[in-house]
Amino acid sequence: MKILHVDYDRLRSYGAIRSSWAEKMRFGFIRNNHYVRSFSDRDVAAFEAPFGLRALGEKAANKRLLEVVEGNEPDLIVIGHTDIITVDTLKLIRQRRPDCLLIHCNCDPLFVPDNSKRIAAFASVVDAVFVTTGLRDLRRFDGLGARLYYIPNPVEPTVEVLDNSVKTDLPIDLLFCSNATKFTKRLEMVKSIKDAVDDEMNFKTYGSFGEAPVWGPDYDLVLSKTRMALNLNRQEGDHWYTSDRMSQLGGNGVLQFAHSSGGFDEYVPPETLVYFDDEQDLIANIRDFHHDDAKRQHWAARARAFFHSELNSSLYSRYIIEATLAQPFSYDYVWARNINPDGSDKL
Repeated sequence: MKILHVDYDRLRSYGAIRSSWAEKMRFGFIRNNHYVRSFSDRDVAAFEAPFGLRALGEKAANKRLLEVVEGNEPDLIVIGHTDIITVDTLKLIRQRRPDCLLIHCNCDPLFVPDNSKRIAAFASVVDAVFVTTGLRDLRRFDGLGARLYYIPNPVEPTVEVLDNSVKTDLPIDLLFCSNATKFTKRLEMVKSIKDAVDDEMNFKTYGSFGEAPVWGPDYDLVLSKTRMALNLNRQEGDHWYTSDRMSQLGGNGVLQFAHSSGGFDEYVPPETLVYFDDEQDLIANIRDFHHDDAKRQHWAARARAFFHSELNSSLYSRYIIEATLAQPFSYDYVWARNINPDGSDKL
């Protein structure tokens, strides 16, 4: 299959940003023997605009996408996190290439209003929508035209190359990285945890409380030194929602703590993720694993093995293709046991 992937590739970051979930998806498509061409919407808009002012190049970027579609004749177009490519452009693609499939893949939370609007807009024109939030919450987009599917955040074996579960000489006992402050109060919890355990362990909070954020190779270096980490979303409670932090930690053998309201115990096996209900429960769990490193290693090793075997980018991308085509699933995808290939719920 010839695939055209529309997303932001950050071409002008020159290596400063770590591999993204979109890039992992492309790796998976290629491993499954598909041809993939990328269209970086924001970069094209900047390249086409006077003085590189991206906002002035958005119309040109839409025009260039139409040219790329005509020149490459894709069988499938994957629309990622674009805020430049318009619904009207996708409708034109529909008219010009009626046999071309269109899907939207989205890894941002539904509690961000602009993201929910984006999903709803694309759902009115694409064949299927794939989101890192479970179907219980995705059903709000029923009836807009597109079939709805949940996707996890994938592990890519060429990116998640660490295995901290086998290491004991790790100087960072606990880690939380983030610089996002909108739609969240999670730093209140992080501050309480920091106050409670700072005298007991080395808790690094890059991006918060005066510690500079880390990106790219600096982030990889931090991960390589870390035993345990907090997987805190900006808001908790959406079914199966998490940021790609979950795959980065799990895939590198870093033990992670996740809120129980996400419901991941429905498809992630026991003794992998450490779930907590509230702040005091979380602090107790952190202390428990901090004082029992063998237990930490055991849980982290089980998590890493599961993430690499069941949530890898090859299975992830194969699933997206099969669901897009509404084909019978060729694998027992752990995250899709509650859904039929056509997007309907299993009874």
